[in-house]
Amino acid sequence: MEGTLFGLIVLFLIGLVVSSIIIFVVTKMFGQSEGFDTAIAAALIGTIIYIVAYYFLGQGILASVIGGLFWLAALEGLYDMSALRTIGVAIFVWVGAFFVSIVVPTVVGPL
Repeated sequence: MEGTLFGLIVLFLIGLVVSSIIIFVVTKMFGQSEGFDTAIAAALIGTIIYIVAYYFLGQGILASVIGGLFWLAALEGLYDMSALRTIGVAIFVWVGAFFVSIVVPTVVGPL
């Protein structure tokens, strides 16, 4: 299923929902009042930013750093947070995503 367009869309939507949940939970931990729709926007914008960075810069550390900086700017704007708070949120989101990525493939099973 992964190679089909339908499979890719399903995987994208699952990733979007999981990322949105992580962003929502972490931003609530940091006292933000925005709703789940803002978390979805942050996840979608982050995905687009990384796609563009990897398209123009290729896979590697430079694309990750540039994409990360632009995602930080997007988070700061969407959530109206200070730069320091945004960095804290991003660190917790990335750590949360790392742990979820370990668990989710075993929970979902073969698609």
